Amino acid sequence: MRDREEARKRAEQLVEQMTTDEMAGQLKFDAPAIEHLGIPEYNWWNEGLHGVARAGTATVFPQAIGMAAAWDPELMYLEASVIAEEARAKYNVSVKYGDRDIYKGLTLWSPNVNIFRDPRWGRGHETYGEDPVLTSRLAVPFIKGLQGDGKYLKTAACAKHFAVHSGPEALRHSFNAVANSKDMFETYLPAFEACVKEADVEAVMGAYNRTNGEPCCANEELMKKILREKWGFQGYYVSDCWAIRDFHENHHVTNNGVESSALALNTGCDLNCGCTYLCLKEALRKHLVKKSTLKQAAVRLFTTRYLLGMFDETEYDQIPYSCVESKEHLELAQRAAEESIVLLKNNGILPLRKEEIHVIGVIGPNADNRKSLEGNYHGTASHYITALEGIQDYAGEDIRVMYSKGSHLFMDKEEQLAKEKDRLSEAMAVAEYSDVIVLCVGLDETLEGEQGDTGNRDASGDKEDLEFPKGQQELMKAVLNTGKPVIVCNFTGSAMNLSLAEEKADAVIQAWYPGARGGRALAKILFGEVSPCGKLPVTFYKSLEQLPAYEDYSMKGRTYRYLTEEPLYPFGYGLTYGDVQVLDAQPTQKPDKDHDMVLLVKVKNNSDRDTKEVVQVYIRNEGTSYAPLHPVLCAFMKIKLDAGEEKTLEILVPSDAYCVINDNGEKIFDSPSSILYIGTSSPDKRSESLSGKKAKEVQIHW
Repeated sequence: MRDREEARKRAEQLVEQMTTDEMAGQLKFDAPAIEHLGIPEYNWWNEGLHGVARAGTATVFPQAIGMAAAWDPELMYLEASVIAEEARAKYNVSVKYGDRDIYKGLTLWSPNVNIFRDPRWGRGHETYGEDPVLTSRLAVPFIKGLQGDGKYLKTAACAKHFAVHSGPEALRHSFNAVANSKDMFETYLPAFEACVKEADVEAVMGAYNRTNGEPCCANEELMKKILREKWGFQGYYVSDCWAIRDFHENHHVTNNGVESSALALNTGCDLNCGCTYLCLKEALRKHLVKKSTLKQAAVRLFTTRYLLGMFDETEYDQIPYSCVESKEHLELAQRAAEESIVLLKNNGILPLRKEEIHVIGVIGPNADNRKSLEGNYHGTASHYITALEGIQDYAGEDIRVMYSKGSHLFMDKEEQLAKEKDRLSEAMAVAEYSDVIVLCVGLDETLEGEQGDTGNRDASGDKEDLEFPKGQQELMKAVLNTGKPVIVCNFTGSAMNLSLAEEKADAVIQAWYPGARGGRALAKILFGEVSPCGKLPVTFYKSLEQLPAYEDYSMKGRTYRYLTEEPLYPFGYGLTYGDVQVLDAQPTQKPDKDHDMVLLVKVKNNSDRDTKEVVQVYIRNEGTSYAPLHPVLCAFMKIKLDAGEEKTLEILVPSDAYCVINDNGEKIFDSPSSILYIGTSSPDKRSESLSGKKAKEVQIHW
């Protein structure tokens, strides 16, 4: 593949020619030019979470949580390859015109592989959900797609935020996340390990918070012992933006910027997103850091730049700007949106039959809201298709589409001088005329997102609870009580309380933030051109009463693995228009705890509808006190089955699945027997009740 050793040697030769001040200057994200060495300025900060972000036009894929809901590793690779292609195209043209500004570089600070342990977390929609196995299996191909397989890195990916980071957003600059060794190595660290050891990720970003007392950007245990020594990470380590300033201003582990910069650099933080490393010159003068430590960080950074081919001709230099939002890229984004949407309930109303409908009512604050398509860290599309527009386009001249916003997204009225609920009567009028109603509710990035970036209370980014804003609650109640057929479409990046919709709606759809043209994907699913096939990457709870305190990082009572009460919609659940059954599952060889095992799984689509489906394998390791409370995901496969088609699949179950994590964080074999559950959802009673299907079981005795 690519030669890191050669790149490192070239970096050493270059850095050796720098003065101490020049070295220090290169450790800031906005690194200045060093003209006498032929080094142009470079801004390390760029984002590629679900498309090249914040740099103008780009293909906008579904938000990361929606990408995860597709449960499709191959699709993740393809999406990331497109993102890298467009990032290169933008870089090429920016350099051509002398533009080396922020968001124009090749170092993409993505993906976010934190575990979405609590639905209140505003940034949870940047992640791949609540499960470490699913997160790992999706992150690895995404990173490989970003970095490519050529002589040079296509772009440099970054696994963030290391580690034990998932809110509260309002406290992140001073918060200490406490996690025991079992939770660390069972839940919070596996995805990062996979990113490093399987995907060879080029960068890791430290989180704002402390973990077990130490700041994540100066954490001896995380950065030195685990990341570099245990896992063998060789890339560069970058702080989250202005996180090093938090050392003295909020965490109070140092007294000033000089001490903070020294602590971060000495612990192995190579790059400062922020300005605290301006203090490194004084830290050197006071002998708080050594020149050799400074040099080591600079060498790591220039190794990455050489691996990206920034000082050479590369196979990527001729990628044209015309590839941005190309036909092929937009078609892939369309496919991603279709696969991301999750059908949670269907009493038979879906798919809609055009010939039976004269008027569709499209109601709700997210029916025509472009922001509800995007999520955060997004690019700008040249064309958007909202839910309303997608339905209008699909209905054509045959069906009348009537629209009412129904309520403001979060305020109690639309017009400043009006009384409360000033759009509700209009919504009722639309409902009265409609044969079927599509009710589009939810949030957008102004209500759930990153601290400081959003418009909710205190700009914290987090949700206070799982409830919809008051105006939307009143709208939902009114529309669901009309007696008309109602399809509730929820546009959020996280779990909401959909109990009312589950009780009264004819169908419920989780649309996430489906990308720039997500409305077209939704319409194709509503009218049956495409069968929904998304699965939940997170648990949907009935209320916050089912959850521990937000600040508690223990996994007890959290996620499907440790939940003690029945959820509203379980992890791994999602309906299709097909009827895929697992007929049989058998191992191909005698199970061996030291080797991976191939399962032969026979599946059949018993319906007259073509569909995609996700076959899921869960494991319960018996006879050990260290196993999670419930069976855990250990393998899965996305498949396509035509109407009536039968297939035999080969699904690999890794030998690691038979192991458990003990209280010391050690992976051990501790079970006399295991049970594998193979189905199209998780093997819990609620999934069985909702889907009408029970998983096949394979008993393994060691």
